Amino acid sequence: MNTLPAYTGARISGCWALRSDGSGGTDGSLDRLLPAVNTGLSPRKRTTSQCKSEPPLLRTSKRTIYTAGRPPWYNEHGTQSKEAFVIGLCGGSASGKTTVARKIIEALDVPWVVLLSMDSFYKVLSPEQQLLAASNDYNFDHPDAFDFDLLVHTLRKLKLGKSVKIPVYDFTTHGRQKEWKTVYGASVIIFEGIMSFADKELLKLLDMKIFVDTDSDIRLVRRLRRDISERGRDIEGVIKQYNKFVKPAFEQYIEPTMRLADIVVPRGGGNMVAIDLIVQHVHSQLEERELSVRAALASAHQAQPLPQTLSVLDNTPQVRGMHTIIRNKETSRDEFIFYSKRLMRLLIERALSFLPSQTWVVETPQGQDYEGKAFNGKRITGVSILRAGETMEPALRAVCKDVRIGKILIQTNQDTGEPELHYLRLPKDISEDHVILMDCTVSTGAAAMMAVRVLLDHDVQEDKILLVSLLMAEMGVHSVAYAFPQVKIITTAVDKKVNDLFHIIPGIGNFGDRYFGTDAPPDWSDEDMDEPSY
Repeated sequence: MNTLPAYTGARISGCWALRSDGSGGTDGSLDRLLPAVNTGLSPRKRTTSQCKSEPPLLRTSKRTIYTAGRPPWYNEHGTQSKEAFVIGLCGGSASGKTTVARKIIEALDVPWVVLLSMDSFYKVLSPEQQLLAASNDYNFDHPDAFDFDLLVHTLRKLKLGKSVKIPVYDFTTHGRQKEWKTVYGASVIIFEGIMSFADKELLKLLDMKIFVDTDSDIRLVRRLRRDISERGRDIEGVIKQYNKFVKPAFEQYIEPTMRLADIVVPRGGGNMVAIDLIVQHVHSQLEERELSVRAALASAHQAQPLPQTLSVLDNTPQVRGMHTIIRNKETSRDEFIFYSKRLMRLLIERALSFLPSQTWVVETPQGQDYEGKAFNGKRITGVSILRAGETMEPALRAVCKDVRIGKILIQTNQDTGEPELHYLRLPKDISEDHVILMDCTVSTGAAAMMAVRVLLDHDVQEDKILLVSLLMAEMGVHSVAYAFPQVKIITTAVDKKVNDLFHIIPGIGNFGDRYFGTDAPPDWSDEDMDEPSY
């Protein structure tokens, strides 16, 4: 499962949209819908399109890494403390909703914005309805044509910071494609559709409601230009459809919801005065929601006994000796890598001992039964916090055959001092796995907490997460254990102090730079994660 920038265009930083079209619906129970004005709608035709607002990024042959990261969306307790800001965009067909959304995204100039189209949530048609759709007799502009239950459930989860799967509607078959899009990590959600204000439960999720009010003649001209040039239709057919279906739909279901809007934008995307006012308000809301997690961690949960969820390798002469070598500033890079790898192998083996097991009886070559143990779970997945955590992957692969690997890139914002999420790639269906989360050093625990929060947002169970690290500070141990008491923490050593620069004391230095042979910046932190080398 590729989330965030692993699939460009379906990436959150910037925007993505699944736009399409169709027609359908029956006059069922509309108790949860706002009252309509009159009856008689019909199909509209749209094309599938994508919106891509280019965010700041670095591209390689394998990865897309966003240089503007997502700041913490949780507090020092590890719990969700700020919801995504949801903007609802409503308006008639060809009113310019997507153009307004793009203008807002461009003017906002913030990462982690999702453009979500209501067209992704058309219902799957039955065989009988398929026949009606083929003859243009199925009403896609009726509220019953939309799966509001799935839409509300999806938008609510996305607003809460959870990973969601978005259906991809195929208007050729009038059904959903097998592969859904995975979306995660929105700070701002722009939700657009002709029925965006039609459902009462949906309205409760919208923090700002915008109605795009465009003159009906302009909307008709846009439809004429689009349908004639792009779809080869004649002018009489376009006008007939507009008068018979599109215009009545607007008057019955769409125009009456204008009264619910916080802001009405006349003239659509060309109204930059209105768009600037919208952007100013959104910026003010985002500023009010800013969090300071690392500072809170530095003053919380200290001077307490180490938690029972912590497991430290026995301080044998061998382990102590390897630490002596890798902590020594005079140790060569080759020696540093060699003994780090030895410690990583011991660490991974120790972590595996905490996985659930079951009794397993096998027959030996001598024909005798042997009562042993076997892993009692579906899968083991490793997730490395880039870049230093990536060095632990070979040790995991050496002892876990065919293990799946995911990656998370977290960097410290030098202006705010807060960790920020830049990149994420997780295996499909990770929610069912036991996850070994790998990072080489943990000082305050801010980056580790963010990584655990990401896993929880993807429905990984907390008690199935094992955090493994070569070296941790007591502050980091306390921070992770207090926020996530069911996460098992395994390390080879725990140092007592973290200085004002968040360096572990006595520490090991910048592990990534010593391992990869790069130079650390003067303001490096033990939890800084640089772009990986390829």
